[in-house]
Amino acid sequence: MNTLKEAAVGQTVKVVKLHGEGAVKRRIMDMGITKGVEVYVRKVAPFGDPIEITVRDYELSLRKADAQMIEIA
Repeated sequence: MNTLKEAAVGQTVKVVKLHGEGAVKRRIMDMGITKGVEVYVRKVAPFGDPIEITVRDYELSLRKADAQMIEIA
């Protein structure tokens, strides 16, 4: 399983599935990250936290723990 945490900088990936439940999953979905959406990885901090992404023309910062719950293709 590939996750957003493992995506390379400059890569555009497609979300396949969201893992997790409850408030964590809701927070990810509230950012506009849902199944089938394309995510562009803009920047990763030196130690991997946060990961800066572009989703639906919005620039977002995502925690490494949250990025691990997003399965990509």
